Amino acid sequence: MTGLGKLIRTTAFKLMAAYLLVFTLFAASLLGYFFWNAQRLLGSQINTSINSEINSLSDEYEQGGIVRLASTIEARTRRPGSLLYLVTTPDSEALAGNVTELPDGVLDKPGWSNIPYTRDDGNATTRRTALVRVFDLQGGYKLLVGIDLEDQSRVRAIMFNAALWSAGLIVLLGVAGGWFVARRVLHRLDDINATSRSIMAGDLTRRLKVSGTDDEIDRLASTTNTMLDRIQELMVGLKEVSDNIAHDLKTPLTRLRNHAEEALRTAGDEDAYRAALDRTIEESDKLIGTFNALLMIARAEGGRIEGTMNEFDVAEAAYAVAELYEPLAEEHGAKIIVDAAPPLPLRGNRELISQALANLIDNALKHGPREEGAAAGDVTIVARKGEGRMIISVADRGEGIAPTDRQRVLERFVRLESSRTRPGSGLGLALVSAMVKLHGGTIRLEDNEPGLRVVLDLPDGLEKVAEVQPKLALRRPALRLNG
Repeated sequence: MTGLGKLIRTTAFKLMAAYLLVFTLFAASLLGYFFWNAQRLLGSQINTSINSEINSLSDEYEQGGIVRLASTIEARTRRPGSLLYLVTTPDSEALAGNVTELPDGVLDKPGWSNIPYTRDDGNATTRRTALVRVFDLQGGYKLLVGIDLEDQSRVRAIMFNAALWSAGLIVLLGVAGGWFVARRVLHRLDDINATSRSIMAGDLTRRLKVSGTDDEIDRLASTTNTMLDRIQELMVGLKEVSDNIAHDLKTPLTRLRNHAEEALRTAGDEDAYRAALDRTIEESDKLIGTFNALLMIARAEGGRIEGTMNEFDVAEAAYAVAELYEPLAEEHGAKIIVDAAPPLPLRGNRELISQALANLIDNALKHGPREEGAAAGDVTIVARKGEGRMIISVADRGEGIAPTDRQRVLERFVRLESSRTRPGSGLGLALVSAMVKLHGGTIRLEDNEPGLRVVLDLPDGLEKVAEVQPKLALRRPALRLNG
């Protein structure tokens, strides 16, 4: 398609053409109205002038008779730009005036008429057109007063030419403006198309140009660029996750295969096969757990977690999770201390918040100190109600995390060097972070001196705090309520 064809097919050019047509019709109507009104006004002025002149001459005739009337007409015909005058006898013989020839029968019909005539200008006679009025005087005399229409025709021609030039100028400027605007819009759209093709070809670093005018195309480009930034971020994250899955799941899959091969090669009885199957099931459960965690993170980050947001007591949920992990804490020689005075109402997904607390407790127990001592490996859960916020923290007394690594450990499959020898997949904190973001909150990792404190800052989502009664009847005595 040629450049002109592309230009004509653009929406901007079509809109400009439509606006031009509407504006041209409006301008033509306005100019036509002015032209008609000017003609009407000019005609009214001509009629008024002729009637006024006839009234004046009639008065002269009544006061001085035909002699005075003839004398007055002769005087007025000598004025520059005078009107047309003619006074005749009852037999139609001219007595005075500057009209030398009229069509037959004009003087016989009193009133208005538009006639050709011959005018005596002193040095020459010319044939023209005039608007005249014939008036009967007493005694049978005829009085004719008129005005030459040449000036009116000249004014009409001037106005008509001005209207044509105005219309032509409007069309010319409209076409030029439409061409300029359409070319400018087409140029920007061509840039957008070229950039879009590059992005579709795989170059996700390209962005649409923003001219800085803050017009609708700039706003569209800015929004699209923001969307592309998010898409690129998601693609980078997807690539990292794929690489991490391939790297971190290769070892357990290899170990699973080796167990099966070893059982086939060395097992000689039913007990050996059973032991090999137990190890295989254990490794499979770990893999299934990893994939379930990945799936939950993906759903949480996409806002697709099933279940509704209901009001529940955070203190009750914290006690329930702590009770669930109490046997594991006893194995590590530690206690789980819950500092949460009910009621602590929160609007959210109880299962997800409980899962987040479970992950944090599990991490705290795994990375807590191994030394003997009454409180060496204690895990403390604190929940407090703020101004429209719910602050939940889980703290341990382990080795903690360096400030430079605290943001990185919230990503998937990130395991610090000190944790490589311990069980885990590096998804626990990533899952907690995704669940917190799903609730519109933030997560902070702080120094517990020693150890790590993970703080969850959540909006309570409550318009009115409901009275939620604590349900602690089933709590085991080993749990302690501080504060």
